[in-house]
Amino acid sequence: MQHAVRSRAVIRTGLTPVPRPRTPGVTSLIDADALRVLHRAARALLDDLPDLTDRLIALLREQEPAYRAALAKDPAATWQEAHRSLRHSVASLLDPRGARDAARRCSWRIGAARAEQGLPLDALLHAFRLGGSLVWQRLVEETSRAAPEDVRLLVHVAADVWNFVDEHCTLVADAYRQTEWQLGRRRENRARLLAAGLLDGTGRIADLPEAARALDLPEQGRYVVVAVTGGPPARSAAARAAAVPPGGHVHWHAGAEADYGIVLVGAHGEGLPDPHEIDTAPEAPVPGLRIGVGSPVDGLAAVGDARRFADTALAICPMAGGTVRLADHLPAALVVSSPEMGRALAEKVLGPLLRLEPADREVLLDTLTTWLDCDGSAQRAGERLYCHRNTVLNRLRRCEQLTGRSLARPADVVEFSLALTARRVLRD
Repeated sequence: MQHAVRSRAVIRTGLTPVPRPRTPGVTSLIDADALRVLHRAARALLDDLPDLTDRLIALLREQEPAYRAALAKDPAATWQEAHRSLRHSVASLLDPRGARDAARRCSWRIGAARAEQGLPLDALLHAFRLGGSLVWQRLVEETSRAAPEDVRLLVHVAADVWNFVDEHCTLVADAYRQTEWQLGRRRENRARLLAAGLLDGTGRIADLPEAARALDLPEQGRYVVVAVTGGPPARSAAARAAAVPPGGHVHWHAGAEADYGIVLVGAHGEGLPDPHEIDTAPEAPVPGLRIGVGSPVDGLAAVGDARRFADTALAICPMAGGTVRLADHLPAALVVSSPEMGRALAEKVLGPLLRLEPADREVLLDTLTTWLDCDGSAQRAGERLYCHRNTVLNRLRRCEQLTGRSLARPADVVEFSLALTARRVLRD
């Protein structure tokens, strides 16, 4: 132990009580005698190190449950770890300066290794303190056996022995926490890569079990992906909470253009909501917050499809903000899934209207859109547009004349509806 042989003059700092008058040189003689006694006992411990290790292992098995599990799993490795630590500790009693770096490296490696194995830090620190207590006890026992009259001299090195124990407890804790932080970062990065692979459809089938563990999601669950973007502040925790209220089983992944929530739903998750009943609408609409809810898929392997559904729903969502469920906007989804075809349809069906003067064009398109929204009722469309139903009918007849289509023909109504949707969602 590197501090075990520092002189008492070195470890005393600050003001101390005035000692009794003594002749010069008494302190150095006491220190020299204490070191002689310490070294004699330490050499005996070094010769009997296997027995010392066995005693420490017995104490750990008796007093520390976490080490009982480690001993059951790999008793040889645990014994060797304790043996190395004790050997460096006892060697530090004999040669503090020469053994210091090796002892510190040993303690650091033990702290890092135990963090990787998941042994609780409290258990590790308890083991180090038990080791320090055992070394001190054996020093006293050996001195009592070999020269009982010298036991009193050990008092002069006791503080240094325990300073060594405290220093190495701090060292092993630092190594443990640093390794734990590094492991956490690696787990986070790995989980991020696995989630990205699932969402973009490039994940390997062989990685699905690992992805399920890393994301805390069942491999065979039923999933919906929710895409969130915009809002003040953009893509914040509040925006995520608005998309999937607290209590939902969800893993969030930050993408380049949107945040994606992989939400566990449906029949494969007992007690979880049906995908069509997910409440993704915030209590009060958030300006600029856009939420796209995809269609459900089965299993983590299909999450890439679910993300594409969510992206499609997000593309339909107005730039001003809102929530769009893909299942409720399938015609629009068809249009945005093939924008070139959608633009071609809008031009073919609405071309004559689009080439009118802006004011005239917007009146006719708005009337046609409102009439379709009102299920073909001119009366309700007029009320919404603040005009007489006959005015609505006159505008609709003009639309028919210009386009050459009839609103009495179902096929033409479908084309009108898809063309208007294409114009709305594909507008640059």
